[in-house]
Amino acid sequence: MNAFDLSALYPRLPSPLEPVEDERFTRHGVRLLLKRDDLIHPDLPGNKWRKLVPNLPAAAGRPVLTFGGAYSNHLRATAAAGRLLGFPTIGVVRGDELAGLPLNPSLARCAADGMRLHFVDRATYRRKTDPEVLAALLGEYGDCWVVPEGGSNALAARGCTDLGRELRGMADVAAVACGTGGTLAGLAAGLAPGQQALGIPVLKGSFLDDGIRALQKDAFGGPAGHWTLDERFHFGGYARTTPALDAFAEDFEERHGLPVERLYVAKMLYGLVALTDEGAFAPGTAVAAVITGSPQLSEPSR
Repeated sequence: MNAFDLSALYPRLPSPLEPVEDERFTRHGVRLLLKRDDLIHPDLPGNKWRKLVPNLPAAAGRPVLTFGGAYSNHLRATAAAGRLLGFPTIGVVRGDELAGLPLNPSLARCAADGMRLHFVDRATYRRKTDPEVLAALLGEYGDCWVVPEGGSNALAARGCTDLGRELRGMADVAAVACGTGGTLAGLAAGLAPGQQALGIPVLKGSFLDDGIRALQKDAFGGPAGHWTLDERFHFGGYARTTPALDAFAEDFEERHGLPVERLYVAKMLYGLVALTDEGAFAPGTAVAAVITGSPQLSEPSR
């Protein structure tokens, strides 16, 4: 199998769209739908499939070099794709202090899938897009296709337009948790006129707006679709949770039988419940919540 032969992976596309009965929504006249992107593929779930797969033809069989933290879902998905499709992968990992420690379960899976792990100090990691840092990495590993942190580039944004197209005519609002913004950029572009994309950032800091606009310019030549951000539901920042968020996620799991990933999905669902209670959605609104991943190997709160 080569990097262009994806048929043997049997992705579940379009991903299922499941209506759920939840009185926190129905009492306001709002319909909740779950867009189960977590079911696309067991090793490349959700937005990881949609963002990574479009990059593989561009890699043209070259090693794929990318970036992430110690519990990065993106690193795991890239390593899995390399194993399944037979191309080399290199993961540049934030935190050189990790190099001498036993691998955590997430990085251990990356290594088991054949990914070469390259640990860098945090100051260098912050400069990962600088030409000299990239040149040093490519000098060590040779000709590679470089995919940015989180997998968000123009190819990824274009890949996520399919998510929006699958929701055309199915919902008034499509909500997704945001890390680097690539999924929201493509989702909004794929929706039909009159539909709205809503992003719930999981990191602190008002930086995603500019990043999404830049991604849409690279991918589509300019702004595409109608999208907004609500930055109130990060719960302290990336990889951070609170007892209140954990209690909410456990309750949602009990109500609907859906394992809720804490770092992205729980924050998005919590935000939707809060917005509904605030009256943000008019009666009769159908809200599709994009479930981008499962709880397996999620990073603990800190």
